[in-house]
Amino acid sequence: CEYCYFKKVKGTTPLGCRYCLPFKKGCDYCMRGVKEEYAGFKALRTIADETLANLQAKEGEIERITISGGGDPSCYPQFTDLIELLGSTEAPLHIGYTSGKGWDDPAIADLLIDNGLSEISFTVFSVNPELRKKYMHDPTPEVSLAILERLCKTVDVYAATVVLPGVNDGRVLEETCQWLQDKGAKGLILMRFGNATEQGLILGNGPVLKYQKTQSVESFRDMITDLRKKFTMKISGTPLWDPEIGSPFAIRYEPDLLAKLPRVVKRASVVSGSIATPFIDTILSACGSSVPVVPVTKEIACLITADDLKQIDLQTLEPVVIIPGRAFIHDAEAEEILSRDGISRTILRGPEMLTADAETSMGMTREQVLEMEMHGFAELVRLINQCGA
Repeated sequence: CEYCYFKKVKGTTPLGCRYCLPFKKGCDYCMRGVKEEYAGFKALRTIADETLANLQAKEGEIERITISGGGDPSCYPQFTDLIELLGSTEAPLHIGYTSGKGWDDPAIADLLIDNGLSEISFTVFSVNPELRKKYMHDPTPEVSLAILERLCKTVDVYAATVVLPGVNDGRVLEETCQWLQDKGAKGLILMRFGNATEQGLILGNGPVLKYQKTQSVESFRDMITDLRKKFTMKISGTPLWDPEIGSPFAIRYEPDLLAKLPRVVKRASVVSGSIATPFIDTILSACGSSVPVVPVTKEIACLITADDLKQIDLQTLEPVVIIPGRAFIHDAEAEEILSRDGISRTILRGPEMLTADAETSMGMTREQVLEMEMHGFAELVRLINQCGA
């Protein structure tokens, strides 16, 4: 697609991550996996063998089979055979992501339905075929939309759209929302377009679209709020927000749950992205912490790199520093950067997740999100109390 996050990505130097060995910066995940770099689609025979092995190892009833793994299933060369193979298990099928642009036959919809498809996440961008063709490079946009329409009537469809200001926002976006709601889609997740390093382009490939405008986080959040008031279909956005659930960090609205979290009794600096910082600070303060959460310029915490840590004023840091669990930085390098003022600091990784973004919460209940947040923050507080000063 024109707006693809991985557009222009070439060779990248290792970023470092939680999977790296202590003595070596760089591993398969932060060198290849982060770029979603794959040798190609798996052979159908390989998928069949792996599926059979997984089924034989599983005890009890199969709840569902999810088709995912980095590529777009609609572009799989033997897609019909794959669906018929998985359909023979009689387990509900779930397509974790597709653009639909690999499908050129409307009959695909009935093939999916007949073989037990129960849920699909479908990137729509716009229901205007010309916009789909131009920005998604969909060779048969009318067919893709016809398949989407058919699926909306029978299975749980969650649509997704990357919002390009001036292209598919405003009235165009409202038309897309109305079309999806009328056809029966369960929900729409809107994704803010990132075009700069601080917005998440950590692979040295920005800007993805030269001269393309972007929205501020506040403007994007307000757009989600306004759309949710106009439509009955669930509409949420990433990085902010899910109006129905109140996430991310819905627990901040629940004083009774906050009171059940462990109390913070030691001191440690928690580093996070600029979006999450005020929310985390509010929650930790409610747990008794008096140490402000330290923000970096990078908006998304799990995309923090070494360059972000270099911008932190070291005078604001405690002797123990907790960085996001999924931050892309080698532990030894983080310690070196945050101790370069001569004060040796202990660097720890926090929980992998503290909340659910809209992509995660789309299929969750509010209770499930709150349970996730309770678990994440309890783990964070325990880490502070166990290792803090």
